[in-house]
Amino acid sequence: MVITLFVLTDLFDGTMARLSNAGASRWGALLDATMDRISDAAILSGLLLYAIDTYSSPRISILIAISLVAGFLVSYIKAKAESLDIECEGGFAERTERLIIVLVSAGFAGLNIPSALEIGAAILAIASLITVGQRLLIVYRTLSSRNS
Repeated sequence: MVITLFVLTDLFDGTMARLSNAGASRWGALLDATMDRISDAAILSGLLLYAIDTYSSPRISILIAISLVAGFLVSYIKAKAESLDIECEGGFAERTERLIIVLVSAGFAGLNIPSALEIGAAILAIASLITVGQRLLIVYRTLSSRNS
């Protein structure tokens, strides 16, 4: 519940910065993105350690590890695209959707609902990988159209 509260407040900080008279700063944007990566890593690493300790099969741990790496790739592709002056918004599961998936499945697992974490980890891994592919495609198409 505490993580959910922190995540929800984090989702509003960018909006609040844009609405303020001072506007969003470049330093604030960098700091926010960095803190987002740290919080994502903390949530998924904690869940990974829990899965390793709790489940005899490595399947859930592997899915969570894939989700962790793919989540970082989603962010990296966007940042690299922006450094190439390419707008790279969108995708099937941006950060908010991925956080909802992981927090809901962890919550259901905490309520002892069978297979909740495994199903959530599978959905998260698939959604994250789809988003990586979509963002790569966005960048590829943009670069291809510029070279034509």
